[in-house]
Formats: sequence, structure tokens, C-alpha cells
Amino acid sequence: MNPETEFREGIEQLADHYKEILGLLGEDPSREGLQKTPLRVAKAMQILTRGYTQDAHQVLLDALFEEKYNQMVIVKDIDFFSLCEHHMLPFYGKVHVAYIPNGRITGLSKIARVVDIYSHRLQVQERMTLQIKECIEKTLKPLGVMVVVEAKHMCMQMRGVEKRNSITTTSDFSGAFNQAKTREEFMNLIHSHSLT
Repeated sequence: MNPETEFREGIEQLADHYKEILGLLGEDPSREGLQKTPLRVAKAMQILTRGYTQDAHQVLLDALFEEKYNQMVIVKDIDFFSLCEHHMLPFYGKVHVAYIPNGRITGLSKIARVVDIYSHRLQVQERMTLQIKECIEKTLKPLGVMVVVEAKHMCMQMRGVEKRNSITTTSDFSGAFNQAKTREEFMNLIHSHSLT
């Protein structure tokens, strides 16, 4: 299913609700500029929540390879956009993932796909960090996994405290990353200069 052109069941009902919301906000949903807005928003919300229909474990399993490599594999600076489940406002930033293989590796792009699946759900940053780590841990059974997420939250920038430059960092780790030296190596590598 292409989430940009094919939509899930319930799209019309979702659009009806958004039409009602526009009225409750004091707008006239029948005016020219808003006539197609309810359906556009319904489509956008289905795209932004497409992660509910995707299986992150299967994505990793579809590109699983036997390999004796047992040093750290890092995929850093994975861009993501998600919706905060408290206000349904965006939060966005970068995810950095490392794992130490234990006889099995996965395609590098699949790590980014896992991030994409979990970020395309209503989320809190802490849970998303944990879900990414647990998915890789359960599916690849590596010697260790570490995930760091750095994000800006529009619910803090647009409303409430209105702190525009604050960044929230979360991390979770297991196995070999319980050793401070291994965590430090990962943190040094993700904050080193990139290729660009």
C-alpha cells in the first residue's frame, strides 16, 4: 500500500469529524478555502499514523543476513517526524542507532524503516526510543543495542512554555552498552563530524 495514494478504511468518517471540528473552532467549513480541508487533513493524519499498519519486526526479518562481524554498527542522523500523543503536535529530530551483531545483521536502510514505523504513530519520545531498541533487540538478538533520540517538540515551542530552542534527548541501551566505555564510544561517534 502506498500511503500517499491509498488510504485506510474510515477516511470519510475522519473527514466528517474534521469538518465538525472546523465548525467548533468558529470557522465556516463551507467557505471556499475550507471545503476540501477536512478530507485533506484526514488523508494527512492517515499518512502521519501509517506506522499502525506496519510491522517493524518483519521489516528487519525481510533483510536478515548471517554475518560474523561483531563490532559496532551505527546508523546515525536518521531524520524523523512524529506526533505527540498529548497535543497531537509534531515533534521531530534525529535518531542514532547502534548495535553489535551476534552472527546476524540487517540491511542498513531497515534500521531507518524501523524508526519511520514507530515515529508514524501517536507517540511520546521516551516510548519511541524504547520501542526502537526493543524491536532491534528482539529481532536481531545482538550483543547490545543503543538508541539515542534528539528532538524538538512543537508543544513546547508553540504553546505552554514556548521555549523555541530546547532539545530533548532520550536514550536506551542493553547488553554490551551497559558498559560505560561502549556507550562513550557510541556517543563520541555520533557526535563526530559527518561525511557532508
